[in-house]
Formats: sequence, structure tokens, C-alpha cells
Amino acid sequence: MAKLVVNQEKILDINELMKICPFGAMENVNGRLEINASCKMCRLCVKNGPKGAVEYIEEEVKKIDKNKWSGVAVYVDHVDGEIHPVTFELIGKARELAKKVGHKVYCVFIGYKIKDRAKELLHYGVDEVLLYDKPQLKYFTIEPYTAAFEEFINTIKPSAILVGATTIGRSLAPRVAARFRTGLTADCTVLDMKENTDLVQIRPAFGGNIMAQIVTPNSRPQLATVRYKVMSASEREENATGKVIVCDIEDSKLKSNIEVQKVTKKEKEHSISEAEVIVVAGRGIKTEKDLQMIKELADLLGGEIACTRPLIESGWLDAKKQVGLSGRTVRPKLIITCGVSGAVQFTAGMNNSDYIFSINKDEKAPIFKVSHYGIVGDIYEVIPQLIEKIKMEKGE
Repeated sequence: MAKLVVNQEKILDINELMKICPFGAMENVNGRLEINASCKMCRLCVKNGPKGAVEYIEEEVKKIDKNKWSGVAVYVDHVDGEIHPVTFELIGKARELAKKVGHKVYCVFIGYKIKDRAKELLHYGVDEVLLYDKPQLKYFTIEPYTAAFEEFINTIKPSAILVGATTIGRSLAPRVAARFRTGLTADCTVLDMKENTDLVQIRPAFGGNIMAQIVTPNSRPQLATVRYKVMSASEREENATGKVIVCDIEDSKLKSNIEVQKVTKKEKEHSISEAEVIVVAGRGIKTEKDLQMIKELADLLGGEIACTRPLIESGWLDAKKQVGLSGRTVRPKLIITCGVSGAVQFTAGMNNSDYIFSINKDEKAPIFKVSHYGIVGDIYEVIPQLIEKIKMEKGE
């Protein structure tokens, strides 16, 4: 960390010094110069002001002993013991990261009457599953779950923790990070680990214009959330390895100000995240009526229609049909993009698809950089021909 220190006695003219700052971060408060929150630490006041009037001081960063933190942990996301598929994807990534540094893979499983389900995790290459099974943990309430998670971290001291970016994960991970005064990188698309156990977390930033690489070398544990369908799931092995450790936690730590009166199960929705074939309509679609052409192609392939953000903003399709980081992350066997330019926000949400087939009349469109196959042409000419060809093959 760094800071600016103002030496009032060395200021010759406050008003002249204030003019140096292009951000208006300097104020004259009763004859004293103060720096406000608008400061960008550009240090122009240090360079161009009177010598010694403003000093830039680097504060010594307290380093941690990384040897005290070992292992890559995964939070087991579930509802009534039904494990969310994102957990198995994170286990696959955790195994990959742990192998690089010779660490163990842990799972923290919090709930009630979930011991049998915990044993299932041992078929996915987990070394240890720490189980917190108490009546107070039957339903997800933030205080007890955070307390159990905190107990797990204090017991194991994992170097890195991966959490699914689900409704529960997005609520729980920030609480846990705050308890340990550590960082949290949300919606990571790429994860790697250095030899010194620093977790390299990559995610789109500034509206998807850049891919930011985030490292927290002086914080442990390192926390990251990852969306469903971003990572490759660990394959189930026939033989179980590792062990389940039943952990105890004091009842006093599991008190909550929330009392669950009733749980009403939401009707299961058909999500494009589960589709094996997706046809995506992009900005190249001129009118809402033209979506029928995209839907016909999707229906012929037994797939789902989806879209990019501009079509959602136009009100042409439901927001649940949007592909991208501000929509749904998908990983189908086949995805066909129609008139999609290929912004980072979109491609980050679908670039792990098995086959990416793109149609765009702009040969320089970014979408072709991530596509396996591409056609440079007008979607209004290409798609009707594609539909007719499929119909002929099907004998329709």
C-alpha cells in the first residue's frame, strides 16, 4: 500500500499547489491542505509541487507465511443434499491446481443428513471431505453456514478455495472473505497456480474489454467464484478414494437471526445452460420477426434458441436466453452463432463449447477467432440454405 503525506510547513502557496492536481483531489480546509478521495495517486503534486511539500510513501506490506496454508478446497453447493454440477467442475479444476504444487484437494460439505452424499464425492478424486452435519444447517442461512465455513478454514488452512457462482455461492463467498480479510475474485473464467501457491485468477473487466489477471500474494486463503459450465468436470471413478471426516462445531456458533418458516420449491426451468445444441441470434438480426428463422434452425437440430445482449435490450427474447457473462454461461456440443460479432463478454460465456460454428458477413469479426468453423456471408442468405439442406437430409 502507498499513501501521500502532506508537510504543511513546506507549502509556499496552497492555491498554487491545488492547481497542479487535475482531479480536484486537493482542498483548502481552514488554511491546511488536505487530500480527498478523488486522488488517483498520479503523484503530479509530488513531482511538480514545492520540494517535500507532498511525499509519496510506500507502506511496508506485511507478508504472510505461505507454508502455513496448504491445499485447494471446494465448497460443495447443494440443496437438500442434491449436489450442484458446478461442484464437480470445480473439483476437476482443484485437482489440476493441487497437482501443480503437490497439495491435497478438500471439500467442505455443510448441511443436514448429507453423510451418504458426502461419500459420493470420494469417487471424484477428493482427498478429504470435511462434513458439517447438524440440524441447524438443514436450510441455508447465512450466519450458521459462514460459521461452519470459517471453522473449516481455521482447521485445514487451505491455500485456495473455489466456490460455484450460484445464488448460494455468491452470498456465502463474500461473507467468508470478509471474515478472513482476504480477497475474492468473482466469475473467473481461467484459473492457474504458481509454484509459490499464488492463485492466478483471470476474468473479464471494464465491460469485457480486457481480461484482468488478479493475484493476491499476501492474502490467504485465496477465494474465487466460478460459473457453471466454465470448467471441465472431473470424471467419476468407480473406486472411491480419500475419506470423509465428520467435524463438530459448537451449537452456539450456529445461531441465526433468520428462522425458516416454510420452503416452497421453485418449478424447475429449462435452461440454455443444459442444452447440447444452441443457435444464437446476434445484432445481425434486423427484426423480431426474423427470429423465427433462427428458431426453425434450432428446432431442426433439436436445440435451443439464444441471443446476445442487444436483443434482450430490444425486448425480443427473455433475459434467460442471453449467452455471455452478463447472461448464461453455456457449454453445448454445438453452438451456431448467427450475426454475432464476438465481444469478450459473449465469447467468455461460450468458448468452451465442443464445436463453434459462426456465420457473419464481416470476415474480421472477433467471433471467428474462437470458432472452429466459420462462414463469411449474409445470415439471410446462409441460414435459409442451411435449413433447406438439413430438411433434405432428414427427408422432410
